[in-house]
Amino acid sequence: MPLFADLHIHSPYSRAVSKNMTLEVLAQKGREKGLGIIGTGDFSHPLWFKELKAKLAGSGDGMYDYNGMNFVLSNEISLIYTQDGKGRRIHHMLLAPDLDTVAQINELLASKGRLDYDGRPIFGFSSIELVESLMPISKDIEIIPAHCWTPWFGVFGSMSGFDSLKACFQDKAKYIHAIETGLSSDPLMNWRCPFLDNVTLLSNSDSHSPQPYRLGREANAMELKKTDYKHLLNAIRTREGLSYTIEVAPDYGKYHLDGHRDCDISMEPKETAKHKGMCPKCGKPLTIGVLNRVEQLASPDRPPGFVPRGAPGFKTLLPLTEVVGLSVGQAPLSKKVQTLYELLISKFGNEMNILLNAPKEELQKAANERLANMILKNREGGIKVIPGYDGVYGKPVIEEEKNNGLKRYL
Repeated sequence: MPLFADLHIHSPYSRAVSKNMTLEVLAQKGREKGLGIIGTGDFSHPLWFKELKAKLAGSGDGMYDYNGMNFVLSNEISLIYTQDGKGRRIHHMLLAPDLDTVAQINELLASKGRLDYDGRPIFGFSSIELVESLMPISKDIEIIPAHCWTPWFGVFGSMSGFDSLKACFQDKAKYIHAIETGLSSDPLMNWRCPFLDNVTLLSNSDSHSPQPYRLGREANAMELKKTDYKHLLNAIRTREGLSYTIEVAPDYGKYHLDGHRDCDISMEPKETAKHKGMCPKCGKPLTIGVLNRVEQLASPDRPPGFVPRGAPGFKTLLPLTEVVGLSVGQAPLSKKVQTLYELLISKFGNEMNILLNAPKEELQKAANERLANMILKNREGGIKVIPGYDGVYGKPVIEEEKNNGLKRYL
């Protein structure tokens, strides 16, 4: 199996994040998930950076070990600024080659604002200035627009984003080698946009919890000649060594369709156009989701299903606890689901092995035929999801439930 990398997570020092997002728990849960590399997240927070320096063991190659798990130094920052006469709110991931470089990044960021109030700090300078400031520190710093289609904080988001990387970064766009597609889009959607042809599509969990239906729910399958920062960076910049990405169904993401959460309304782009972008219940503006935004920026020469030549592939999978929960009709964190999950992990080693490789006969021996069949159906991307919208996650369902009276515009 390839090495799976989840490069975007958060620490206990970010808002709305579990206090269990410690290195100890991340290493343990990462192994259960089948991850080989995890981003540290939040390296700009003084207390988390202090802990990283104290606990991570480095060997000089940019990869850091803790309890047998490889960690790469990562962070997310929020930029809120005005460009081209429009307010912009953009999130970016940062990867750094070593702790010394992180110290320099943090010194720079501290000169522009506070770092101690949130693991994902907010600054008032532009994406262009971000590149201009970081490249003199090290050309090995990687800047990756995070969850790039998210309406509120994505570089292409409907509320405050741009229509291209060139529009956002201008002449600094040459330093942007990859984007994070986010939960609400998959490569098929991104491939419809020719301006992304030379950009690597990455998928990460953006996890705020170590639970296995969060951590590693999206990841990057790597075939690296050596597990170090140099080869990871090369895979990101050239796709050499990037085999495929693990994707949840884009419907699972909480901004896939247009909608209005307060009125329990969601709809496809054509229906949104009929309602002129307004909620048919209350008359307020709908939150325009990722599917609609992709349609706006897609080339008419690239219909749904277009695949560029040479693009890395992807596999669509829902997290195992979601599949187990669906099979028994209970929530992912219920005791019954957790017991079944732990049983499967004890039999097959890790979740990625179960989702991708475990034979049906062995699955039936370890669990039951219904669960085994659902795991296989998930492997084929066959589990249906009621699409997410306006901050509401999509809901995996069995067919008979899906066809039973939804109270939404779909």
